[in-house]
Amino acid sequence: MLHPKGLCLPLVVLVCLIAQSSSLGFRNGRHMNGFLGQPSSMPTLQRSLDVEDLWFEQRLNHFKPDDTRTWQQRYFVNDAFYRNDSQAPVFLMIGGEGEATKNWMREGAWIHYAEHFGALCIQLEHRFYGKSHPTSDLSNSNLAYLSSEQALADLGNFVSAMKRQYNMADSQKWIAFGGSYPGSLAAWAREKYPHLIDGAISSSGPLLAQVDFTQYFEVVKASLASYKPECVEAVSRGFAQVEILLKHMIGQRNLDEKFKTCTPLKDSIENKLDIANLFENIASNFAGVVQYNKDNSPHAKITIDQICDVMLNTTMGPPVTRLGAVNDLLLKQSKTKCLDYKYDKMIAEMKNVSWDSEVAKGMRQWTYQTCTEFGFYQTSENKSDTFGDRFGIDFFIRQCMDIFSDRMNGKFLEQAVAQTNKYYGALKPGTTNVLYVHGSIDPWHALGLYVSTNSNTPAIYIEGTAHCANMYEPANCDPPQLKEARNKILKYLAKLLDGYASFASFT
Repeated sequence: MLHPKGLCLPLVVLVCLIAQSSSLGFRNGRHMNGFLGQPSSMPTLQRSLDVEDLWFEQRLNHFKPDDTRTWQQRYFVNDAFYRNDSQAPVFLMIGGEGEATKNWMREGAWIHYAEHFGALCIQLEHRFYGKSHPTSDLSNSNLAYLSSEQALADLGNFVSAMKRQYNMADSQKWIAFGGSYPGSLAAWAREKYPHLIDGAISSSGPLLAQVDFTQYFEVVKASLASYKPECVEAVSRGFAQVEILLKHMIGQRNLDEKFKTCTPLKDSIENKLDIANLFENIASNFAGVVQYNKDNSPHAKITIDQICDVMLNTTMGPPVTRLGAVNDLLLKQSKTKCLDYKYDKMIAEMKNVSWDSEVAKGMRQWTYQTCTEFGFYQTSENKSDTFGDRFGIDFFIRQCMDIFSDRMNGKFLEQAVAQTNKYYGALKPGTTNVLYVHGSIDPWHALGLYVSTNSNTPAIYIEGTAHCANMYEPANCDPPQLKEARNKILKYLAKLLDGYASFASFT
C-alpha cells in the first residue's frame, strides 16, 4: 500500500536565492536554479538516506568517433527498495537545466512508485549543469557540446554501462522520468533509444519547439482569470498606467518608487531595450507565480490567489500601485533589494563564461539551448493586450546575438527550431510506451501533448494544476484530480512493468 503522509505546510526553504540586484531570477519561463524545484522537504521515511556523489566517465562528443576526450558526469543512486532480481525495474530520473538535487533521491512521487515496484532509482545530471562540467568554462566554443542530442547520447551510454555494472538481466526494464525540459528528454530517450529505455513518464514536457511562444502569456492570463476575470482586467490597467507614467519625468520617478528600480528610469527612457526588459521583468512576476501555483514546491510560495487579491484591492490605490505591490512580494521572495532592468548589465552577466559565475547555475547554458535548439520565447507584442507590446520576438533574438554571436539571428533560429521539430517529431512523436502528463495552469502545456486519442501516446491533463505538480511529494491536501493523476500514472507503470496487475491506490 502507498500512503504518502505529506502535509500542506508553509514552505520556508527557497531554491531560488539570487543576487541582491539580479535581473535573472525568472527569465524565459525558468527560475534561476531550473524549471523543476526541489521537493518540498516534507517528512518522509527517506529523509535520512545518505546519497553520495557518484561519477561516470562520459564522452565529450558522441558523434565524432575519433574524438576521445572524456569528462566526469555526476549521478545519484537510491537502492533502498531495489529487489535486485531479474524482474526488478530501474527508474531513471533525467536531470535538466539546473543542478541535480539529492532531495529527489529521498522523496517525490517517483520514490513512492519505486517502493511499490521494488525499483532501483538513479538520477543522472545533465551535461553542463550542476557539477557535471565537460569543459573548462562556458565559452561559446565549449557550449557547442551542449545539446539535447548529446544529452540523450549521454543517457544511452550511461544506461548501457549501468546494465553491465549491476549485472542486470535483459528482462529488467528501464523507465525514464523527467519534468519540464527533462520531461521532453524522457519521451525523446524512449524514441531514440528504445532498446535501452522501455517506457517513460513525461511531465510538463514541451515537445514542440517554437521561436515565438505567444501562447505562454495567453495561458498566464487564462490562469489568472480562473481565479477572477477582474484580476486580468486590473493587470491590464496596471500595465497601461505604466506606459502613461513613463511619458513624463514625474511619472518616471513615481515608477522608480513603486517598483524599487535599481537605476532611475530617467536614465533609460530613451533605451528601448531597457524599457523592454522592464516590462518583461514585471510580466514575469505573474508568469512565475502562475507556472508554479500550488505545486508543492518551494517555487510555489506565492500563489495566484495572493497576487490577484493584491491586484483587486482597490484600497491600495490605482492598478499600477498594485503592480508595484506584487513586484514587492516577488523581490522579497527572491531576497532581492531592487528591480534591475538594465539590458546591458543583463547581457554582461550572461556573457560571463566562468563556472563560478551566477549565470553558470544554468541561465547561460539554457539560454544557449533556446538560441540554438528550441526558441520558447514568451513574447507580448500586442499594444492592446494585457502585457503590452514591449517585448516581442526581436527582443529575444537580439539577446541571442548579443550574448553569443551575431550569426544567431532570426533566420538561424527558425532553421534550428525546424530541425529540432523534424528530428523529434514535435507533437506527432513516433514512439510508444510514453505517458504525457500536463497541468492546465501551466503555460508550458501549450507546447506539449496534453490531449491524445492515440493509445500509443496517452496523455493526462490535470485541471487546475501547475508545472510538474504530479512529480512532487504527495500531500493529504492535494486536490482530488492530482491524486487521481498519480493513480493513473501508477496504473500505467503497472502496465509497462509486466506482472504487476495488482497495485495499491496512490492516495
